Amino acid sequence: MLMSMNTKDEKHSEVLKLALRQDIGIDLGTASVLVYIKGKGIVLHEPSVVAIDKNTNKLLAVGEAARSMIGRNPGNISVIRPLRDGVISDYEITERMLRYFINRAMGDRFFRLFKPRVIVCIPSGVTGVERRAVIDAATQAGARKTYLIEEPIAAALGAGIDITQPTGSMVIDVGGGTTDIAVISLGTTVVSSSIKVAGDKFDEAIVKYMRRKYNIMIGERTAEELKINVGAVYERVQEVTMSAGGRNMLTGLPISINVSSYEMMEALEEPAASILEAVRSVLERTPPELAADIANQYIVLTGGGGMIYGLDKLIEEKTGIAVMVSDRAISCVALGAGDAFNNIEALEQNMQEAENSLE
Repeated sequence: MLMSMNTKDEKHSEVLKLALRQDIGIDLGTASVLVYIKGKGIVLHEPSVVAIDKNTNKLLAVGEAARSMIGRNPGNISVIRPLRDGVISDYEITERMLRYFINRAMGDRFFRLFKPRVIVCIPSGVTGVERRAVIDAATQAGARKTYLIEEPIAAALGAGIDITQPTGSMVIDVGGGTTDIAVISLGTTVVSSSIKVAGDKFDEAIVKYMRRKYNIMIGERTAEELKINVGAVYERVQEVTMSAGGRNMLTGLPISINVSSYEMMEALEEPAASILEAVRSVLERTPPELAADIANQYIVLTGGGGMIYGLDKLIEEKTGIAVMVSDRAISCVALGAGDAFNNIEALEQNMQEAENSLE
């Protein structure tokens, strides 16, 4: 009997230890949220969208269910994207969204009993106030301890780059709200830039192009579908087309037309040029030895926005440096956040330094 009780106590102790070691990496993106749990991998990938009942302030839907309501919601339902340009624009909704996703990823009962340590990825150019907003939102959502990691560092880790070496590595992470570009060496960012031109700006450019050229108003989802299916920033080997529906601004009636990849090149020329200019700026500010390392290797392209057709070819052509799109482009940042738990001391030191710089 005593042996049986000891065995139960040991099992209970092991479960407790495992629970207290629960670590979560979160890619808190403008377009989507990815959640990584240590030992399990990516367990959740959902749009950063929340639907709220305006009359009761009740949370009606989160993620894909809320995204499906965009452009179709009645007046009493507000569909909100609480992050804009890579930062929190609605603190309360972000906190509720984070709580929902962490709760769902860990399990309701488990989450109530054991609060996890959380690493949240942030753009490299965020201010001290914005950093504090992310920490507060994650803490209020239930995190036991919240750490921050810059997206380019996380993307590099997720892409399998050994950032601890005294060698220059360049990462371009094109997300929904921001494009983060960084040259990394010895585990830290040497030169970086973060611009608010990424997937969302591609969508906006497509909406403007359709309105300007065809007098057609299309919705946000239609613009995103055009971007994914026929979008291009470099000439395709074979032109492709897609049918897009919207409202004729002259007659007010529904209309559908075929849109080609060549037209998408015209529509996306401006945001693509902005990203290219930011890449050139970072390269120009990179120390010669590190620039030579990058030229002898390749630039790594990550993020959902980085998968638009031809962006790698465009950067390669204009810089003369080979560009490789990570085979885990969408999940790189979340995977890197999870991997960062292996070097949590460095994160704590970086956070302390950031806090000291605000004082």
